[in-house]
Amino acid sequence: MHIAITGAAGFLGQRLVQQLIAKGELRQQAITRLTLIDQVEAPQPDPGNIAVNSIALDITAPGALDSVLAQRPDVIYHLAAVVSSAAEADLDLGMRVNFDATRALLEGCREQALTHTRLIMASSVAAYGGELPEVLDDMTALHPQNSYGAQKAMCELLINDYSRRGLVDGLVLRLPTIVIRPGRPNAAASSFASSILREPLNGDEAVCPVPVELPMFVMSPGKVVDALIHGAEVPSEALGPFRAFMLPGITVTVAEMLEALREAAGEKALARVRHEPDPRIEAIVASWPAQFATAKAQRLGFVGDDNFKQIIDAFIAEST
Repeated sequence: MHIAITGAAGFLGQRLVQQLIAKGELRQQAITRLTLIDQVEAPQPDPGNIAVNSIALDITAPGALDSVLAQRPDVIYHLAAVVSSAAEADLDLGMRVNFDATRALLEGCREQALTHTRLIMASSVAAYGGELPEVLDDMTALHPQNSYGAQKAMCELLINDYSRRGLVDGLVLRLPTIVIRPGRPNAAASSFASSILREPLNGDEAVCPVPVELPMFVMSPGKVVDALIHGAEVPSEALGPFRAFMLPGITVTVAEMLEALREAAGEKALARVRHEPDPRIEAIVASWPAQFATAKAQRLGFVGDDNFKQIIDAFIAEST
């Protein structure tokens, strides 16, 4: 089995690569080849018996993915994206990477007649927005309040339509906010949600730019990667005609996140969080809904975290 991954140098892509290598098979077939695609070459893993080709590629360039698609990958994970704040700050960049490159990828699959290739795109809670019911479900109308969410919503519709036409076997997984991300803060509006936990746990200071009563819909990196892998194994007929749905996250306020930090690491860790309001960040994150009914994902066998303590405990265990 040949698996291609865009955005493979990112933290989610790297974690997916490691887990695929450890698993060694997908759909009861041995994984024989991984093609890793990003702006820079993804770190070379220890692949065992799997052939790994890491390619530095600008996926917005015309025909950039032609040679990869000509190799007819069985599964494509499309994780490459310009994150929320960056897409809001630079509309042209966000459109090129988040929308135009996705359309080019779909057209490439069409030209290569990759009708049985499972194309899995990571979408976002940011696709929702506006006036919403208290609890959303997968068929709640998308009304994003930022350009990143709009670009993801447009891609969702395209993947759904190409799948309806039988041009590709598409699947869109709407990701909750991923907490706790490793590394350092990035340009994502939600980056603070990891930073206010990760930095204090590592002995560093962090800034909370939003009110503590703000609720968020979150999921741990481990459960997200589990979901990406499971998404490749769900039978096409089980997905139904609408191929986009939200993964089963949990709802937690920033105050509850900070309380979990205090319980895990004490008052000194909590004191390392400074509260400095940022109206720009708050406006983006507050537009994202935080209550979801995820019946379809659960029916298809996707599994989320049990509680927020489990998320912190997993991060601490992985960091030691």
